Amino acid sequence: MNIDSNTIREARLSRGWTQQQLGDVSCLSLRTIQRVESQGQGSLETCNALCAVLELNRDQVLKQANANKQRTGHLPPMVLAIAVAIGFLVGVAATLALS
Repeated sequence: MNIDSNTIREARLSRGWTQQQLGDVSCLSLRTIQRVESQGQGSLETCNALCAVLELNRDQVLKQANANKQRTGHLPPMVLAIAVAIGFLVGVAATLALS
């Protein structure tokens, strides 16, 4: 799951916490906090724990990651179109094979 690392880092720093302190308060490992802040990667449980401790809305933390994904191109609609086309061709092939 993509987590907005800047939002997490800014919320942590605004409280004057180290990464270790955030990990202790949220019951997450230091390594997990480091991974979230450096790569923006974490599970839903990690996201929920950080949001609860930092008093953030989950949509606020995930919003930036989703917005970036939408700006990068048209991959999801293209993938959907390809999947539909492949499904159609497989259906036609199966129909012809059974005839």
